Amino acid sequence: MNSKTVYVFMGLIASGKSTLAELFASACGLPCYNTDRVRKELAGLAANERRPDELGQGIYTPEFTAKTYQAMLDRARLDLQAGSEGVVLDGSYSRRADRKQVMQLAGEENADTLFILCTCRDLEVKRRLQLRAEDPTAVSDGRWDIFVRQKESFEFPDELRADQLLQLDTEAEPEQLLVMLQRLINART
Repeated sequence: MNSKTVYVFMGLIASGKSTLAELFASACGLPCYNTDRVRKELAGLAANERRPDELGQGIYTPEFTAKTYQAMLDRARLDLQAGSEGVVLDGSYSRRADRKQVMQLAGEENADTLFILCTCRDLEVKRRLQLRAEDPTAVSDGRWDIFVRQKESFEFPDELRADQLLQLDTEAEPEQLLVMLQRLINART
């Protein structure tokens, strides 16, 4: 095991990955980067400014998405080079190519990678999306129609080794999930 780790919280829209990523990063004292926040920052938007763009349009074009994921990698690299014992990346990471870039960065920086695939039932996703739509502070622009399309195109991370992937059902309370996640990670070392 390396002394540094890149933790990637991944999954579909409203899977609970951002809530858990923020809790985990805070508990571990690690920097945390969220694709929704970085994407809007790159576009010159406030984090909670709504962008009802369709998947593949506006700030969600493949080119802008690639720019967002590259900015996440660049920030992670700087943190690791500055001596951080790890970094948390939070986004869908629905494509093998994006996950491969994370593993390449980790290898170059002598860090391990651990992908945490967050999942929950579709009914829970729908409930969370409804709550999010009513929350003026919400950062994500995710909607049910985008969830359905994302679900169809999601590339399951079967290229990852068992020691690089944890799957976590996120339907428990966030604090319980954090304890469970920390136990799973500690059991791996």
